[in-house]
Amino acid sequence: MSEDFRSKGGKKAAIVAVIANCFLTILNISVGFICGSSALISEGAHTFSDIITTIVAYIGFYYSQKPADSEHPIGYGRVEALSGLFIVLFLSLISWEIIEKAVKQIFFNQTLTVPDIHVAIMAVIGIFVNFVVSSYIIRMGKQINSPAIVADGQHQRTDVFSSIAVLVGAIVSNMGYPILDPIVAIIIGLLIFRLAVKLFIINFNYLIGKVPSESFIDEIKDIANNVPNSQNAHEVKVDYMGNYAFVSLHIEVDGDLSVSEAHKIAHEVQNRILEEKSEVRYVVVQTCPIGLDNDYNQ
Repeated sequence: MSEDFRSKGGKKAAIVAVIANCFLTILNISVGFICGSSALISEGAHTFSDIITTIVAYIGFYYSQKPADSEHPIGYGRVEALSGLFIVLFLSLISWEIIEKAVKQIFFNQTLTVPDIHVAIMAVIGIFVNFVVSSYIIRMGKQINSPAIVADGQHQRTDVFSSIAVLVGAIVSNMGYPILDPIVAIIIGLLIFRLAVKLFIINFNYLIGKVPSESFIDEIKDIANNVPNSQNAHEVKVDYMGNYAFVSLHIEVDGDLSVSEAHKIAHEVQNRILEEKSEVRYVVVQTCPIGLDNDYNQ
């Protein structure tokens, strides 16, 4: 996957999210003012906040693309995970806001209003638009291996849940069971919090250097061992810097080879890994004589 393809993919995802949220913001607030619905005006304000998180996600994505320099020799990849954590904070606040409001309605005798038909119609529109847009953003984020874009897509997906809560609340309230509205809201709030925890773990692991899967380690070893005169790849270490990885490993070569010949083999291993594993950006290969353990006392 080229950097140009990745950059364009992230930009497309951000543009789609901003356009969709601008549409929903204007629609919700306009209909809210026309119908005198404070619920729709509030939903419009919430949708506007989604535009902010999308911008934050794209800023993190953009800076993660910056090339390495003297102060950051292995790049800016972890900036993307930081923007992902910002989105986690937003999700946590949304979850808290939903649950707090619902609990007050149930236990502190706050007035339970019955939403009108306009709220239900806007909820259906919101479910459709947010599902389509969030699916596109999540798919694109996974395709370009971007934790920030995926987090933004998951954040957009929570709006599907909140719209479902609004729709269910409107239906059951008009059926004469307004108490079910805050109960559904609490369930939705807990689902959003669960998603926030999941995204926190993913992005936090990117920051501290997560352990890759065993299959990924085995693939690196296979690539190295398939290079002529290279064998027994070991001591494979992988450190994720946001969306890309830094790999170091040891290989065994004939101990009678010259330094120049061993260097050529190591360089070929490096090139093969970079060619076959698109998420790997840096590779360091150390050569060891065949049969000599990785023991510095030998």
